[in-house]
Amino acid sequence: MTTHTIASKRSFRLFGLVGALGALVLVCLLSVWFGSKDIPFGSTWDVLWHNDGSRDAAIIHTVRIPRTLLGIMVGAALGLAGALMQALTRNPLADPGLLGVSAGASAAVVGGITFFGVTGVSGYVWFAFLGAGIASVVVYVLGSAGRGVTPDRLVMAGAAISAVLLSLIDAVLVLNPLTFNQFRFWDVGSLGGRNMDVVVRLAPFIGVGIVLALALSRSLNALALGDQAARALGAHIGRTRVVGVIAVTLLCGAATAAVGPIAFVGLAVPHVARLIAGPDQRWVLPYSMVLAPVLLIGSDVLGRVINSPEELQVGIVTAFIGAPVFVLLCRRRRVTKL
Repeated sequence: MTTHTIASKRSFRLFGLVGALGALVLVCLLSVWFGSKDIPFGSTWDVLWHNDGSRDAAIIHTVRIPRTLLGIMVGAALGLAGALMQALTRNPLADPGLLGVSAGASAAVVGGITFFGVTGVSGYVWFAFLGAGIASVVVYVLGSAGRGVTPDRLVMAGAAISAVLLSLIDAVLVLNPLTFNQFRFWDVGSLGGRNMDVVVRLAPFIGVGIVLALALSRSLNALALGDQAARALGAHIGRTRVVGVIAVTLLCGAATAAVGPIAFVGLAVPHVARLIAGPDQRWVLPYSMVLAPVLLIGSDVLGRVINSPEELQVGIVTAFIGAPVFVLLCRRRRVTKL
């Protein structure tokens, strides 16, 4: 490959990433503009930069801006976690829930509601984050027992723990209708009803997860060649997988804790990123981090528009959008072995 070709590919990837950032800015503006209360765009733009204390300003600064910031954080976390899981396991169908993170978070929320009387989103956050962390540790311990951790062992351990936890959740919900009534609003996945306090609390966890994930990009490229080749290239396979699991736990655990389980974002977006940027994880990870919030916030805006003045939860919209896109990618044979 000539130097000119390499430079052209790099320029194309960089241009595409700038375009993705532009799309993110656009959907963020739409998110601040649209809502159950109709506010003209001119007024929205004015109070966005100058809080005049009006009712419109209060809506934008206390409801829509925190919601948009949370969408950026959660989308980036889910996109990165999905790309990281697919690279670590070399499984193109892996998603952030593969390590039992989503199931652990859900089980902890059910336990918090049933045994501790937790009722608000701020309470769900910490139970969900704790449950996600414990589930990931258990999965990693089971997956690394014996001859050391491997992608296949992690996948099997994650599937087993998820099955057990989801069965326990179903049992509790069937026996306790009050818990079911509260849990179903969190379980559907929504950016609504969260304030800036949730954003501030979870930002450090997601920030650390993003730094760890991006720092693994070169090691993940080596890991894609197989364990033996990766060792020959000087990659520390065990350390890469341990740090990767920690990063996925922080990213997916915090995101799920904040908004509930969100389907297809972490599964579909990395495939789109690879379609644009190729297999190099140094580009796939940043693309996933930018494209996932575009999908998530765009779905949230769409859910507010099509059901105005009510809203359709973002978890429902992403499933409707993400599933056909992923099926289309599969039919075009873009889903290849990693």
